[in-house]
Amino acid sequence: MEEEAKAGVDIWSYVFGFVKMAVAKCAIELGIPDAIGSDENPISLSELSSVLGCEPSRLHRIMRFLVQFQVFSEKPTSQGATGYVHTPLSRRLMKQSENSMAALLLFECTPVMLAPWHCLSAWVQSREDIPFAAAHGKDLWSYVAEDASHSKLLNDTMACIARTSVTAVINGCPDVFDGVGSLVDVGGGNGTTLRMLVKTFPWIKGINFDLPHVVSVAPESDTIQNVGGNMFQGIPKAHAAFLMSVLHDWDDDECINILKKCREAIPPENGKVIIVEAVMGEKDDDDRLDFVRWTLDMIMMAHTNRGKERNLKEWDYVLTKAGFSRYNVIHIPAIPSLIEAFP
Repeated sequence: MEEEAKAGVDIWSYVFGFVKMAVAKCAIELGIPDAIGSDENPISLSELSSVLGCEPSRLHRIMRFLVQFQVFSEKPTSQGATGYVHTPLSRRLMKQSENSMAALLLFECTPVMLAPWHCLSAWVQSREDIPFAAAHGKDLWSYVAEDASHSKLLNDTMACIARTSVTAVINGCPDVFDGVGSLVDVGGGNGTTLRMLVKTFPWIKGINFDLPHVVSVAPESDTIQNVGGNMFQGIPKAHAAFLMSVLHDWDDDECINILKKCREAIPPENGKVIIVEAVMGEKDDDDRLDFVRWTLDMIMMAHTNRGKERNLKEWDYVLTKAGFSRYNVIHIPAIPSLIEAFP
């Protein structure tokens, strides 16, 4: 009976699971997190509604929901009215905060990224094209190549992920970059990852490598060279190649091809490829981020051509087939792990 009672509660998180995402999106679009500010002084409903130009009673219901789910916290103002202050969670919804996840949330909430989910079941039954193509008539990469605004959203999203994952890499295994004189970031987007790495490890010469339409809008830098190209055709030479959240977008044969191009780009005697990706089922049972890796695998199904998250056996297969003689897996306190692969 306990299981039945639990099921009677849990089912509602599936029925209305979208609501938290939708209300968080609403809060970001209204500018609530940024309007509350980064100090500890509470802002009242009347002040907040005035700043944002919102109807007070409607804004109250939004804030009541977000307080209930501990996104924001209530605290009395100096006049004794109920006020709102940030929590560590709400700060991640600020557009300019160091740990902001706003870009990622807004990207996943766009109609473009939500539509493929309605095509997932047909694809599983092999009746339709891949979900994204079934929804939009082309795959994600063709879509962003033709839509500059969605391409920017994707780049902002990848930068958002980079700020979280790269910080964990820098803090968790900085010795990986010892002796790396030059580093090519394959699929580096707008260069956020390389800027963080070069700032921390100033001896590295960075090469930000991505499709031409992507690097054309990447910021210029004295320490980073932006290079446009196609990773399936060739990769600029460097002491090490870096791939973060790239290989999970592709099937095994495509991953092997990319990894072979990376191996060709590095010195055979002392080069290496650094991969920052999820390794499914390899972390501790009490790892609170494990659910994200399973969720990401579903996102790969809905949004990419044949992408997937991989377990250690699957990583071993693609690395071995690509010609790497050995590899190390380093677990860090983040969604991905770091894999060092050697020729």
